[in-house]
Amino acid sequence: MTNLPGGVSVSRLRVYDWLAPDGVGRAGSGTPHLHIASSEAYVVLSGTGAVHTLSPDGVAEHPLRPGVLVTIQPGVIHRVVNDGDLEVLVVMSNAGLPEVGDAVMTFPPAALTDIATYRDAAALPVGGAHSDVTDEQVAHAARARRDLALQGYAQLLQAVEQKGPRAALHPFFAAAVRLVRPSVPRWQDLWGRTAFAETDATAAVLEGLMRGAAPHLQTGRAERLEADPAPRGYGMCGRTQTWTLG
Repeated sequence: MTNLPGGVSVSRLRVYDWLAPDGVGRAGSGTPHLHIASSEAYVVLSGTGAVHTLSPDGVAEHPLRPGVLVTIQPGVIHRVVNDGDLEVLVVMSNAGLPEVGDAVMTFPPAALTDIATYRDAAALPVGGAHSDVTDEQVAHAARARRDLALQGYAQLLQAVEQKGPRAALHPFFAAAVRLVRPSVPRWQDLWGRTAFAETDATAAVLEGLMRGAAPHLQTGRAERLEADPAPRGYGMCGRTQTWTLG
């Protein structure tokens, strides 16, 4: 099985219908977070809502409805707000990196002091057919995690009002980099075998075409893959449906 074109990953996200403690979102809210190295795009499939963003440029709100696409670069804190039946297709660059720690949630500073403390706050219990953990317990933990991130997000918004976005975000950015830094060698290896490998293969194709050679055309193929049959997992912003790629 090949990776998706360009070394991206794709998942289908049904945004949480859990009402947020701050009252934002008529139907629910996801967990505010940022990505350190990867870009993200939301393609709206159904429902309505918004992406709230917080970046060095300030605070913004991006309304969502079917057909809308919103792109988010590394360093932009974002929160998906559900106003009713919101479902999106999530496209991530650098397939694999977000799953191994590229995303950092906006927990309060006390939960960002070191890797162990952050992981304790971020981890969810493992459920499934061979586990004593129920789906309700996983859901409860995911909701508590979201609400903790909303506490830190509210503190960041307050700091932005007092200091401006760049000064307010600097401590959180520094903490996020400190948390992920030990994982970077693993990220480099993973990226080299996925996204970079895709780019490197294209470079080789173009060099061959310059010489009038195209051996890759003799090995092309099409593949079909259905979504994983397991129940949707609990992601940061909602219930996720994924496809297993090689």
